Amino acid sequence: MKPAVFSYHRPHTLEDALSLLALHGFDAKVIAGGQSLAPMMNMRFAQPAHLIDLNALPQLSGVTLAGESLSIGAMTRHHEVATNSTVRTACPLLAQAAATIGHYAIRQRGTLGGSLAHADPAAQMPLIASTLGARIEIAGPDGRREVPATEFLIAVMTTDLAVEEIICAVHFPVARPDERHAFELFSRRHGDFAIAACALSVVLEGNRFSSLRIGLGGVADAPLVLSELAAAFVGAPADASTLAAIADAVAGAIDPYDQPDISAAYRRDLVKALAARALQRATRPANTTSK
Repeated sequence: MKPAVFSYHRPHTLEDALSLLALHGFDAKVIAGGQSLAPMMNMRFAQPAHLIDLNALPQLSGVTLAGESLSIGAMTRHHEVATNSTVRTACPLLAQAAATIGHYAIRQRGTLGGSLAHADPAAQMPLIASTLGARIEIAGPDGRREVPATEFLIAVMTTDLAVEEIICAVHFPVARPDERHAFELFSRRHGDFAIAACALSVVLEGNRFSSLRIGLGGVADAPLVLSELAAAFVGAPADASTLAAIADAVAGAIDPYDQPDISAAYRRDLVKALAARALQRATRPANTTSK
């Protein structure tokens, strides 16, 4: 199919983009990489009367490291996030997950901000932003504001972004030197959205957990961050029995529903396996841990 008729706008400043959004309101859609919106328009699931293209706004791209914060512009492509040396050093879990998004061509066009605004609960960037406690910087008619990723991502394709607002950047906490990470996903085919995914970060003191973050994707209407569950295992030894107990607890923490082709029991078993695999990777001796 072809998209419905629309007017195309290509602003060259953020202020112009915001003015267009304020003028056209619900009749307008912002397009970044177009990897989600364009197919929806072709199938006429989305029929904006006005399309506002952000690709002429270089100020919304790039990677900046300042102190304990890694800031990434909303228009930064997934390929850049996956391969940028600063991102790989300062936030290795983010780089690792970005490298698994879709196929190479999709990573060349898709953007960090676009993925967050689309808010697919099975997508990698919403999961990583939530798990790591990133903050979303948003510009609107009243200026700029920041929202924690867990509050920004509300439900399936539903966010805290108002109709006249644009995501400008995402701010991730810099990983500690002794922090370890793992990301695991399972999909039917390479490049498909995950049936389930698990992201985690670990800090060990000796052989005990001193910090643990666990996030799940594809199991709820928004990424699920298991903060209380993870906190319960801080101080526990990172041995086989504890890792098994964490994986069991993670699987028990979700409440999936049956789908025609994926049962709730299958997704729960899959989450347990992914969590176990991620925990094993993240707690290996440092010289064998992959990032």
